Formats: sequence, C-alpha cells, structure tokens
Amino acid sequence: MIDENTTETAPTSNWAPSAPAARWQSHDTPLRRFLGGSPLAVLIKLAVLSLITGAILVWLDIRPAEIFRLLSAFFHHLYELGFDAVREFGSYIGAGAAIVVPVWLVLRILSYRPSR
Repeated sequence: MIDENTTETAPTSNWAPSAPAARWQSHDTPLRRFLGGSPLAVLIKLAVLSLITGAILVWLDIRPAEIFRLLSAFFHHLYELGFDAVREFGSYIGAGAAIVVPVWLVLRILSYRPSR
C-alpha cells in the first residue's frame, strides 16, 4: 500500500559534474594545485629561500660549481663501486663453477641410464 503523504525522489548521484559557473569561480586551477599556490606567491617564496640559502652557502665558502663537482664525483664513485662489486661477484661465480660444473657433469654421466 502506498502512503499518499510520502513522496519519493530519485536518488541523487555524487558523480555528476559541478556546474560550469562554480568551476570558474574556484581559484583551484591545475597550475595552482601543482605549484602549491599562486604562481607569483610561489615565485616570491622561492626567491626569498634562494637568497637565504645563497647567503649561507657564500658565508660557508661553498660555491655551486663545487657542489656539482662533488655530486659528480660521488656518483662516479658509486658507479665504480657498483661495477667492482659485479666484477667480484662474477669472479666468485667463476671460481665456484670451476668445481661445481665438472662435478655435476660427472654425476649426470654416472647416473645416466639408457631408455629401454
């Protein structure tokens, strides 16, 4: 039985896009979301932080070219260590294979049974 005093409405969906006017009024553009604020405000913050950082680095007598040189030397050293480790790992495998492979081959030959 249907009650005449109740009215049923269609369920509303949450996925419906917002009205175009509401979107244009919002200041939350993709650029602002990416930058974390308005471009001018972010530019000013970065300039101030760069000024402070630069003053500290000059006070400590550290130059940008020296930083890049040290980073380059660091990554070159890591690269060299990496391939030295691979070379050493390969020598371990080679030394072990000199014993393991002949023993394995002899055991395979001794356990070989021709099919009947």
